[in-house]
Amino acid sequence: MASGKLTARKVETAKPGRYSDGGGLWLVVSKTLAKKWVYRFTISGKVSETGLGGYPTVSLTEARELAAEARKLSSAGVSPVVAKREAKAAAIKAIKPPFGKIADDLIAAKSSEWRNDKHKAQWQTTLKKYCTPIWSKPVDEIETADVLAILTPLWKRTPETASRLRGRIEAVLNAAKVQGYRTGENPAAWRGHLAHIFPKREKISLRRHHTAMAYEEIPALIARLSQEKTMAARALEIAILTASRTGEVLGAKWAEINLQTKVWEIPARRMKAGVLHRVPLSESVIQHLEKLKVVRVDDFVFPGKKAKRPLANNSMLVLLRAIGIEPEKATVHGFRSTFRDWCGNETHFPREIAEAAIAHTIQGVEAAYRRSDALEKRRALMQAWAQYCEPKDTDNVLKFQKSSA
Repeated sequence: MASGKLTARKVETAKPGRYSDGGGLWLVVSKTLAKKWVYRFTISGKVSETGLGGYPTVSLTEARELAAEARKLSSAGVSPVVAKREAKAAAIKAIKPPFGKIADDLIAAKSSEWRNDKHKAQWQTTLKKYCTPIWSKPVDEIETADVLAILTPLWKRTPETASRLRGRIEAVLNAAKVQGYRTGENPAAWRGHLAHIFPKREKISLRRHHTAMAYEEIPALIARLSQEKTMAARALEIAILTASRTGEVLGAKWAEINLQTKVWEIPARRMKAGVLHRVPLSESVIQHLEKLKVVRVDDFVFPGKKAKRPLANNSMLVLLRAIGIEPEKATVHGFRSTFRDWCGNETHFPREIAEAAIAHTIQGVEAAYRRSDALEKRRALMQAWAQYCEPKDTDNVLKFQKSSA
């Protein structure tokens, strides 16, 4: 190991090893002849070193200047390593990323938590649509007044949307704080903050439920649907007869359905609760499926116009409107409520069986002790429902007509 002051010539021709320039400055040469400068120092009896850059990017003269600065810090008991780290962090914070950048990064990070792309789309849509005023604003400059300007117009008109938006803004600002871009309280926080300004969502308006058709009218509707020779009509019939959600029906694949055991297994990833759901299939549903299988074209039970794609998400709703059923009369999702009303008013099946039939999550002690999905009991219920839904008189088909208003 050489010692003493270095010269430009010595640095240029140095072989692998470590060369001292004095005062803690060293030139380190690797076996591949790559050269770098390091400053070696001692604080509280502990010897450490910090890099000053590589040669020839950093010349001997520049390395001595950098070492002198590091020496001042170490002489004062401050680690140059810590000082460099803090300076880098300060430089990053000084960039002051905009709200939109933090929002996009958060959505990308949380995407793995969500079961489907719908959640990601909802976050992106609401934040970009309503947060335009702050999208390009440095995230550390966003204040309560900015949040109020966004939420106030929405709170009375669409309180549910406003509440979700507030939570998402709060999450973005929390993420910014964790990364060191913000300090202090979150201006979008509810408890102890915005709760003192906005009325509670439930105090503004009752939650709007999906319009549900009276169950007495279902047999006539089924008779009307039987006249339609479209895939949407078959999908709607099965949605009604199985009391299933739109996405569950339209996303159904033949691999999920066992016509021998008369069971449709909907995988957890397609269920709202994230739990596999077995649907017992009534004889009416089996008959529909057997006919559909004859004309099968791909993996989907209800194929759409595009190859290897299911029917469009609004296809059943469009059908309802086409046959004259207005929004105030019924919605596709509302048929689940129709089924549930029928269960409670017209049958003696236990409440928990009816709830399990529509895949509602059961909470508390009841959930802790239940180990079965009561498939056979639900099969009896769904068969009874299918029999109730059968048209009572083929000549008595509802003549739905659109309102002239």
